[in-house]
Amino acid sequence: MKVGIGQINPTIGDFSGNVERLIDAYRKCVEAGADLVITPELAIPGYPPRDMVYRSGFVKGNLKALQDLAQETKGVPLIAGFVDFSKEKAGAPFVNAAAVLQNGKVQHVVLKCLLPTYDVFDEARYFQPGCEVEPIEIAGKKIGITICEDIWSEDYLPSKLYVKNPPKALVEKGAEIILNLSASPYHQGKPMVREEMMDSLCRDLGVPIVYANAIGGNDQLVFDGHSAVIGKDGKVLHRLAGFEEAVAVVDLDGAANEVEDWPVPMEEVSGALVLGVRDYMRKCGFKKAVIGLSGGIDSALVAAIAAQAIGPENVLGVTMPSQFSSEGSVDDSVALAEHLGIECQQIPIKKVFEALKSEMRPVFGDREEDVTEENMQARIRGLMLMSISNKMGNLLLTTGNKSELAVGYCTIYGDMCGGLAVISDLPKTTVFELCRWLNRDGEVIPWNTINKPPSAELRPDQKDQDSLPEYEILDGILEGYVEMQLSVAEIVAEGYEEEVVKWVARAVDINEWKRFQAAPGIRVSSKAFGMGRRYPIAQRYS
Repeated sequence: MKVGIGQINPTIGDFSGNVERLIDAYRKCVEAGADLVITPELAIPGYPPRDMVYRSGFVKGNLKALQDLAQETKGVPLIAGFVDFSKEKAGAPFVNAAAVLQNGKVQHVVLKCLLPTYDVFDEARYFQPGCEVEPIEIAGKKIGITICEDIWSEDYLPSKLYVKNPPKALVEKGAEIILNLSASPYHQGKPMVREEMMDSLCRDLGVPIVYANAIGGNDQLVFDGHSAVIGKDGKVLHRLAGFEEAVAVVDLDGAANEVEDWPVPMEEVSGALVLGVRDYMRKCGFKKAVIGLSGGIDSALVAAIAAQAIGPENVLGVTMPSQFSSEGSVDDSVALAEHLGIECQQIPIKKVFEALKSEMRPVFGDREEDVTEENMQARIRGLMLMSISNKMGNLLLTTGNKSELAVGYCTIYGDMCGGLAVISDLPKTTVFELCRWLNRDGEVIPWNTINKPPSAELRPDQKDQDSLPEYEILDGILEGYVEMQLSVAEIVAEGYEEEVVKWVARAVDINEWKRFQAAPGIRVSSKAFGMGRRYPIAQRYS
């Protein structure tokens, strides 16, 4: 049997555009000899639609698109995901469904059984789970159709979440092949874990799995693709590319193709960030970006990612030196712009800063200058960048990293201004690692930017490490506290100084209000700030 996979990039709510992508993938697979074609989870409405499903006409619109898509099918079945109304009298109002389309009609409908409600997932809020599974005969084979979470075994989930095992039940009822429509979001290491899980499942069940994953960026989530066909012996017969649309037709009875090695971690992270920026801008209607260039490593990395995502001709860098800025910061910003081929404008803020201090003197009185004046500089820069964004229609990309955002080493309404926080899920140590990887074949980011001590340059001779622990220490503690959710005592037991751990933990907790107002960030870790981490702001637990 030859199975076609359409690894497409849907946009939430773009029913006609998504149907066009599905039709294109379907036709290519049919021309290549596919006996059936499988596409990603909720490919018609886009995933995750979240509360859009409650909007008047949304579900009906996706059902109309399903019928339009069915009209394009001939003898070869197409399996596509959609949202339907639940037929149950109680429970959630909708179902996450897959339809088998053939000869202009919806021949079968299958419901998702296991609804993830953890981390970034909240499907039980919207969907009623399917109760029963039955194989469907297609092209002379008994096919078990599953949707994303349905194939995830307990060994690979955060905890024992489910009592059902849909793939096992389907095989017990005679299924010879398991198909899985998926929209599995990316984080570091996830593609390999996902494939390892399917390898194990195939060996346990003794049947092959055909897995179709979405690609694309939808707000904070990036979907990496890496769709695959796994033989019943657990060997990978074929794997599609990551972070790009692709189609493939695989003979389940044929020999395995030569599968490329997984990319190195930084190549994978770079691919996710570039796709996340490109899709966020494209799907929100932006063509150009503006970035504040400080001469530091964070803004340099964001500029490099943006230039790759949307083209250097669409990126404007702005350097805004003050009396505290080193000459090297401006020079490094100009050198970066030359390396990337982006435009660079210079707007000094010294006169504006001095004028603002003068105007505030009657209110401030004889109080000494402190962090207030540092934040004023950041907010002047934020005002200038947002003004450029408003006037020119460019999306302002913020440049803060995860380490800074975690402990509040950032200025609300200052350097936090913007529409997308590109590297807000990258710890500072990973920022350095990724920049060095980008320079692997030649200088992209000036080496001086990478090698000099990080500094906000908001007061004379300022260095980040004047206010923060060494980044290697800070990031190690943050990994334990934020991603692994360990207690202070557990982190101290790992060998960190107790007072440092307590300071970091308190800084994370008291800065929740800043992150609540931050621009959405692209998720690349297993626990990012944003939709997958929900903490109250007003609380007294410590």
